[in-house]
Amino acid sequence: MRHGDKINNLGRTTAHRKALLSNLACQLIQYKRINTTLAKAKVLRTYVEPLITKSKKDTVNNRRLVFSKLQDKEAIKELFGAISDKVADRPGGYTRIIKLQARMGDAADMAMIELVDFNTIYTKDAKATTAKKTRRSRGGAKATPAAETAAPEVKAEETTPEAPAKETPATDEGTAAE
Repeated sequence: MRHGDKINNLGRTTAHRKALLSNLACQLIQYKRINTTLAKAKVLRTYVEPLITKSKKDTVNNRRLVFSKLQDKEAIKELFGAISDKVADRPGGYTRIIKLQARMGDAADMAMIELVDFNTIYTKDAKATTAKKTRRSRGGAKATPAAETAAPEVKAEETTPEAPAKETPATDEGTAAE
């Protein structure tokens, strides 16, 4: 019986499971997003989040503890470098699991696990860049870069005190024509 046994063994021996999780964690750190089965993604989340928490404090002891789990120097550099800078103010929940459609061969439940702070779709920075796009009211041709630089100069001239003087003769001619 498995009363109270909360560890998902993934059908592997202890050594095989540790090697699998170490490799998956290194790949997640390197690529920031990986596709795997749902069961592996859920186990990987519990494996990698304490390692990311340890990376917030860059001490020799924390580096050794994380290296004992990952066994990859490049992953350690990335984790204690770019990743720890992005997650410094986050209190937890560094990964997101998104379910995908079942795998064609064996109908296994698939999932994508990603680091939350490295997804450009959901972050505030991406929304700011997409907000800069403007829509044209008419279907006219796009202006050339030289014409775009000339347009602000014309607007600047209109705001000078001479601009109202130019508009008043036009209105006088309009009243004279009536």
